[in-house]
Amino acid sequence: MLRSFLMLAAFFGFTGVALGAFAAHGLKNRLSADYLAIFHTGVSYQLVHALAILAVAMLSVHLPGRLIGWAGGLFAVGIVLFSGSLYALTLSGVSKLGIITPIGGVCFLAGWACLGLTAWRLG
Repeated sequence: MLRSFLMLAAFFGFTGVALGAFAAHGLKNRLSADYLAIFHTGVSYQLVHALAILAVAMLSVHLPGRLIGWAGGLFAVGIVLFSGSLYALTLSGVSKLGIITPIGGVCFLAGWACLGLTAWRLG
């Protein structure tokens, strides 16, 4: 679990920084201010949850169990659905892609709940 989550954290961290730079330099003059803000929201959530996956990786060494694994997995799925749908929406202009975004948000919430339950079970 450690290696998998470290690799996911590195991937999402790397791509989050790259996408943030792409937005700041490559999309600044191509997207409306509203769409640029939406894209930046996706980047912000991706980077925050890349760090959360990194924390899960470190915790998985000391707190083995299903809940910690679920937390990391839900954070990763949340990034793909939440941030990915925002990127796709802004780059394609297809507003219906926004329907997917809340599903990713629920994945983030469920991941944090799993992390909280893991802490609760520590006694």
